[in-house]
Amino acid sequence: MREKLDTKWTVKGKYVVITGATSGIGLAAAKELAIRGANLGIVARNQVKANEIAAQIKASSGNDTRVDVYIADMASQHSIRQAAAEILARCPKVDVLINNAGALFETRQLTVDGLEMTWAVNHLAPFLLTNLLLERLKKSEHARVITTASHGHKMAKKGIIFDDLNANQPYSFPKKFMGGPTFRYAETKLANILFTAELARRLEESGVTAHCFDPGLVSTNFNQNNGLLARLTMAVMKMFSRTPEKGAETLVWLADSDEITSSNGSYYTDMQMTIPSEAAQNMDAAKRLWEVSEEEIRQ
Repeated sequence: MREKLDTKWTVKGKYVVITGATSGIGLAAAKELAIRGANLGIVARNQVKANEIAAQIKASSGNDTRVDVYIADMASQHSIRQAAAEILARCPKVDVLINNAGALFETRQLTVDGLEMTWAVNHLAPFLLTNLLLERLKKSEHARVITTASHGHKMAKKGIIFDDLNANQPYSFPKKFMGGPTFRYAETKLANILFTAELARRLEESGVTAHCFDPGLVSTNFNQNNGLLARLTMAVMKMFSRTPEKGAETLVWLADSDEITSSNGSYYTDMQMTIPSEAAQNMDAAKRLWEVSEEEIRQ
């Protein structure tokens, strides 16, 4: 990795691409980064909603913030490739990439690419988008890739189940236990941490660093697409949850802080470096995950 920058790092004037910025911690982070002077590229699925959010961010920032909108369905590799191509065409420089979009699906679903949905959205989408934008990130003197992970990764005690990447086994659990979807989500969050560690290893000396974090239990619209039981569960959990603004604090800090310019590949909680699970420290698994992910995004 390159030496610490001569000038203090700040997100002011930097171009930040962020997924999942139309609600929850992504929206809270986008608003705060705009206030701090960042220019934003929002990757979203819904054009109308994204345009509304972009207008809100510009109005609330109180400055001449640039807020671009790129449309992509994170469950479609073709759609992600189209959005990345547009970003590359419109932006001569990308300084920060924030992989924040994520979801949990109660039933096993397959994407248009024939991949299990939670895996595709939570892991393969950021893996693909990062790789598509990587050469542009390297053109900055210093750039950062930040991925939203979760404390929930610790539920994936067996690590990545490489012989069942399309998750036939978890979703065979009795539905009433909701174990399958939860364990699958945990596996994808573990993948986020392993992806960050392997990305950091591959980016040594490049000037690009990789970081991931746990936002904590946050009161958002997450898991509202999975029926009444899921909505009731989330309603109870909201009583013990953080606000999106609190959940976004570490994300904003990772994007804006000068303290981490010499750090790479770490996992953070509440703006502190944290040791993840044993499975998340397995660099052999991280390397294998990278290799199988390359196969799953191969055209």
